[in-house]
Amino acid sequence: MTRIHVLGAGTPTPTPTRFGSSFVLETGDDKVMIDCGPAATHKLVKAGLWPTEIGYLFFTHHHFDHDIDYPCFLLCRWDQSIGKERRLEVYGPTLTERITEGILGEDGVFAHDWKARVNHPLSQRIHVNRGGSLPRPAPDVLAKDVGPGLVCSGADWQATAAPAEHVQPYLDSLAYRFDTPDGGVVFTGDTQPCDSVRELATGADLMLCMCWDDQDVMDEIGEAGGQCGTKGAARMAQEAGVKRLALVHIGPHLSGHGAMEKGIGDAREIYDGELVFSEELMTIEM
Repeated sequence: MTRIHVLGAGTPTPTPTRFGSSFVLETGDDKVMIDCGPAATHKLVKAGLWPTEIGYLFFTHHHFDHDIDYPCFLLCRWDQSIGKERRLEVYGPTLTERITEGILGEDGVFAHDWKARVNHPLSQRIHVNRGGSLPRPAPDVLAKDVGPGLVCSGADWQATAAPAEHVQPYLDSLAYRFDTPDGGVVFTGDTQPCDSVRELATGADLMLCMCWDDQDVMDEIGEAGGQCGTKGAARMAQEAGVKRLALVHIGPHLSGHGAMEKGIGDAREIYDGELVFSEELMTIEM
């Protein structure tokens, strides 16, 4: 069974129930994280998962609400490992390699942490008591900047990327499609409705699409460029023939009652598939 764990269903604006973006795709024996926004590591554990179970991490782009917990996740996954886990593979647009090296490299901003844990007798003892052996290895992560096209494959899945239109030229953005034994799943990341994402999502069984706010509000106040609202997400899913649409990256206004009900109603007038208004820590089964 393929399932998606929604860890972060919010935006850069923190609220008591939503903050940032992060997801885990679980298919077969693999667990794949998509984005690593605020408190993603903690939310991962709250969802019943564990950092060392994550074998792959994909970034849609490098706004902080999608990657701020990356240092925490990297260090926690490494610290909890006993050396028998698969090497973590990290893929994302430009800056992915640079950010990873900046965190874990010999002169990275957290090198002081892992070097102390590698060398101090107390940390070595804790590592051995967990089941590890000495000498304790330094963090080892495969990080790769990628662009459109086939990104990588697992045992029974493959990931394909397409350009997403968000805040170019300042940041590159990608949407991803994962084809699994249970169907195709698309993570749009942050994007306005565009042909490249629509084509990537064609015939998908599930699309998790950013939905910042009520489209009418966004159009009125000038926030429709570079991102999807209720009607934009619904129209893109309808035109792509997506079977199920999950609204994610939901802003504070749309999360409130009144705006939520109107937004869902507007989306349903356009999109005739199953609609999911996502909440953090929910699980969507394929």
